[in-house]
Amino acid sequence: MQIYKILSLLLEYPKAELREHWNEIKALIPTLEHTDHEDQQALLSFMEWAGNLSLTEYQAHYVNTFDFTPDNALYITHHLFEEQDRERGPALVDLSEYYKAEGFEISEGELPDYLPLVLEYVSTLVTEIDVRLFLQQSAHVSEIIATNLEKINSPYAQLLRIVQRHGRLVDIAA
Repeated sequence: MQIYKILSLLLEYPKAELREHWNEIKALIPTLEHTDHEDQQALLSFMEWAGNLSLTEYQAHYVNTFDFTPDNALYITHHLFEEQDRERGPALVDLSEYYKAEGFEISEGELPDYLPLVLEYVSTLVTEIDVRLFLQQSAHVSEIIATNLEKINSPYAQLLRIVQRHGRLVDIAA
């Protein structure tokens, strides 16, 4: 499911490799399955914005948006548990074990609740229903982050709104 892989790439820290494939990604967007016109426009709008920045500007914007502002953190459990909540650790372990059982490997040192990683995982799922059921578990967090990003007029907000929309169970019946 390419839309989730693209979202994963766009929500990760931007690297030169992403820029090397920028035009290929943009060309894929109109052909993506399980996307409507709104999703496609949001992706293209974000890519137009980011494409007008130098790689260094893009990276600095990312760091300022996500790394220096805890309210925008892309770690799902950060928004579900209090800072010192002891339940966060077991939740991370459970998610790691789930990935392992599914044969999905995560990079050393990466937390399993990192939204780009979650999106990379769902991009490997076979059916859209499975994707939406999995994303439904984090739709509330996607909404929180999107709202926080909208407050600062961040172009990243539209990407989080796509994730949120795709996690709605009512969309599965369509």
